[in-house]
Order: sequence, then C-alpha cells, then structure tokens
Amino acid sequence: MSRQKKRRPVARPNRPTVPAAQPPQSKRRPISTAVWVVVAVTVVIGTLVGLGLAEEGPVPVERDQAVVAAGGELFGASCAVCHGPDLRGSQTGPPLLVPTYAPNHHGDEAFQRAVEFGVPTHHWNFGDMAPVAGLSRDDVSQIVAYVRTMQEAEGIFRDPTH
Repeated sequence: MSRQKKRRPVARPNRPTVPAAQPPQSKRRPISTAVWVVVAVTVVIGTLVGLGLAEEGPVPVERDQAVVAAGGELFGASCAVCHGPDLRGSQTGPPLLVPTYAPNHHGDEAFQRAVEFGVPTHHWNFGDMAPVAGLSRDDVSQIVAYVRTMQEAEGIFRDPTH
C-alpha cells in the first residue's frame, strides 16, 4: 500500500492573515423578561376592561336638550316630508331609525354631505336624494343630534354589519 503524504500549510510571507468575517453585532439590547411581563399584563388587563365595558352595552350620549328640540323642529320642516315625521320613512324616502343609519355606518358628516351635495341611491330604491337648500352646518348638526337621540331611544347604536 502506498502511503499518502500529509500536506503541510505553506506560509506565505507576502499575504497578511485576515480573521474570518464576523456578522455585525446588533446594537439593540434584548428586551428583559420584566418588560415582557409588563406588556403581557397590560394586554390582559386591557382586554378584560374592554370585555367588561362591552357587557354593559352602549351608553347614550348626553346632548343639550335645547339643541335636540331645535333639531326636531328643523327635521320636521326640512326632512320629515321624505323621512317621515317619526323618522320611519315615507313613500319618498327611507327610514332613519334603522341600523343602516347608525353612527358607525353613516357618521354625522355623512348627514352633512347628504344635505349639502345630495346622495345617489345606494341603500334604497327611492331615487337620489337632492341637496337640501337653506340649512347651515349648524342646522344639520342640530338635526343630527335629534336623529341620534331618536335612534338611541330605539336602541340603535351600531350597524352590526360594519
């Protein structure tokens, strides 16, 4: 059998030895266990508080009764012809005492824009709503206060589909 020779490393004087490249060290400090515990406890407490509030149900908003009354008068003069004097709709306009018009689906600004610009048909088949002349933003805010108060009296706080 032949014997293999072991190769010896050859020193090369003209080549400097370079240490192997090391991955760059992160300058971030690891998050301590105590911080993770605080974060976890905060999340759990926040969740429990949120669930506790959800069980109580929505709370009606306190509104100035004079504003609500003024809104009711403005509604009667400008909106009731289509939306009905009791907000339950008519032959020419949809009801407002339905979840579709709850604040999380049609916010207060949607009412402002509907009065100012009108609204194309999208939920009902009554045709497009024309802009309503003669109402200021403040007037519409009063009308919205009236509508929201009436919705809350009917238990309408949210549209569950949104």
